[in-house]
Amino acid sequence: MSRPGRLQRRHSASSSSSTSPERGADDDNDSFTMQPNDSQSSLALSLSETDMMTESLGEEEEHLRRCRQIPVYRLPAEILISIFSRLSSTRDLQSCMLVSKEWAKNSVGLLWHRPSMNNWNSVHSVLKSIRKVDKMFAYQDLVKRLNMSTLGSQISDGVLLGMTACKRIERLTLTTCTKLSDFSLVPLIHGNRSLVALDVTGMEFFTDKSLLTVADNCVRLQGLNVTGCRRLTDESVMAVARNCRHLKRLKFNACTQLTDKSIMTVAAHSSHLLEIDLFDLPFVESPSVTHLLTSCKQLRELRLMRCPRITDSAFTSLPLKAAPFEALRILDLTDCTETGDKAVEKIVATCPRLRNLLLAKCRHLTDRAVYAITKLGKNLHYLHLGHCARLTDESIKVLSRHCTRIRYIDLACCSNLTDASITQLAANLPKLKRVGLVKCAGITDRSIHALATYGGRTGHGSSRGNAPVNVLERVHLSYCTQLTIEGIHTLLNNCPRLTHLSLTGVQAFLREDLTVFCREAPPEFNDHQRDVFCVFSGPGVSRLREHLNKIDHYLTPGSEPDGFDEGQIPRPPVPMHRHLPPRLPPLPNLAQGGDIMDDEDLDDDGEATPDHGDEGGDDRETVIQVPVHSTPTINNSRPLDPPTAADLNRFHMPDAATLVPTHYIPPPPAAQRVPGFVESVWAAATLDNLPIAPYFRPAPRTVSDGSEQQMTGMMGAAILDDERMDVQAEEEEGGVELS
Repeated sequence: MSRPGRLQRRHSASSSSSTSPERGADDDNDSFTMQPNDSQSSLALSLSETDMMTESLGEEEEHLRRCRQIPVYRLPAEILISIFSRLSSTRDLQSCMLVSKEWAKNSVGLLWHRPSMNNWNSVHSVLKSIRKVDKMFAYQDLVKRLNMSTLGSQISDGVLLGMTACKRIERLTLTTCTKLSDFSLVPLIHGNRSLVALDVTGMEFFTDKSLLTVADNCVRLQGLNVTGCRRLTDESVMAVARNCRHLKRLKFNACTQLTDKSIMTVAAHSSHLLEIDLFDLPFVESPSVTHLLTSCKQLRELRLMRCPRITDSAFTSLPLKAAPFEALRILDLTDCTETGDKAVEKIVATCPRLRNLLLAKCRHLTDRAVYAITKLGKNLHYLHLGHCARLTDESIKVLSRHCTRIRYIDLACCSNLTDASITQLAANLPKLKRVGLVKCAGITDRSIHALATYGGRTGHGSSRGNAPVNVLERVHLSYCTQLTIEGIHTLLNNCPRLTHLSLTGVQAFLREDLTVFCREAPPEFNDHQRDVFCVFSGPGVSRLREHLNKIDHYLTPGSEPDGFDEGQIPRPPVPMHRHLPPRLPPLPNLAQGGDIMDDEDLDDDGEATPDHGDEGGDDRETVIQVPVHSTPTINNSRPLDPPTAADLNRFHMPDAATLVPTHYIPPPPAAQRVPGFVESVWAAATLDNLPIAPYFRPAPRTVSDGSEQQMTGMMGAAILDDERMDVQAEEEEGGVELS
């Protein structure tokens, strides 16, 4: 008598075999934003597919058969899928499929959800399975994510045509597949109403025809990246904006034919927009920026790099009733040369919760803009002011006192800055992880000592009673010509988390025993750039620290450990400087027909990313030049001779102690040193009769007003590795309410 009830319970369980039932090809009535995850995929088979796979057994016979099996076979589909999803190996999933038909139905979706397309064997296997006539499962309907970017330019239209049967793809990534064209893309996209994200970065032959097909079929589209697709016009972009009402992330970088017409259409129809990139769009003007801000209230990231027609009016014309735009977190105006102080003041007034602000190469900015930025207070984490040459110490001091949570700051080529402002930054920014001071020729070891000393003073890493740890990770000091080994040695010993240190063009470090720890210069660098290239990253930083600590007691006589016998343990030979010029010679043209590039134009992986921001060439007239000499000399006369014991005995420690220069900064107490010995030796000697080896010679301390700096090349680092950190965690740390 109880059998019918038990059969009824079994039927109820079988009816929920999928955690996310498939939508029909023409079903677009459900709201995409109502789902808990807007990119959720369906991993299990639908009910109709399950019915097709079921044996022709009656309900009663099926129930009796399963009752005789072990309990694991009676688990609901939801639990089986959850268990199988935790298997990281495809071989394990294949084994599960061979256990039973029930397990096969609930594991095959995981195996085909994102098929591997990393090599040709995998591609051929996928295509062969899809083309089978007598296949057990409809594999083409199980593919939700298709990524063919690994093979890139090897993928042709013929390969992609083999995937046209896959009409339930949710994420399609074809980055750098430069051989693909509308011939294969149109049939693949046609009829696919499940597409959520499309990335065709760098596809030269992606035209309006393909994008119009996207607009007509992919009504659930949320993310579109067409970076570098230069054949697109306003027509197709406007069609996508009108038909795809769930757009959240758009990247139109380098789509050079787009104008205000298409961007304003996007603003009018994309109320859910969170992020838009408009890099290098020469025809986009201020009105489109105004409309984006006023219409897209949820906009969090707005990038407008190299849009030369954007002026102050893009922000000054914002209506008061539309402000504030509290959702905006990232604003990039790099190389928008017509923006000035008024724009920055309006930005800060209307976007009070900005976290990342990039104003590099906005050359009209003055201290007035920085004073406005200080109103962002603790919300500001990332600030790029590279090439803003009008800034002075006074505004940077005020900035350091008000925006104390800055983690990244770039002041490259701000030639008016001196130790007065950099020491304040070090003292007031305890969370500073990355700092860019490239070509800030006015700073000395005093700034470096401040960065090494003050970092982490608020107790980072001291929750268990440990000493505070300096949190600096990346320091860019190329062409800071007044720096010496002493200052950098202090920085290395006080910053255990340091992973990148650039010292290109810094004379004191162009020595053979130090450059062996540098990474290789990019192949496109010319001879001079290779000669002065000096970048330490990853293990190279640790090896440089160990090397300097090892030879430290040779730098300062008298610091040898007890029992040290100079006669028994020979001192290692002192390496020569690779470059030791007495003065800067006339400046040759180093970049014939190309862009000047230094280590700050490199990505973290060493790839060169030349800066094309200076088209006028007005700032390329002067370049800090470090001449190359095969043998170090004094006053361009005779080579330096190694010291002898008699020479070293001429100087007495009591006398030397009274000659310590005021600029000398001793290294940390890791090694007991005699302060100022080396500098006192040089203070008491003359260049003409000096017998001491070049190892002891400090870098020249000529005071520079910054006119020697090369004003090209901004730090090529993109947003920080932790830039896309969880926003909620960031805001909870800042003590502000989530928007």
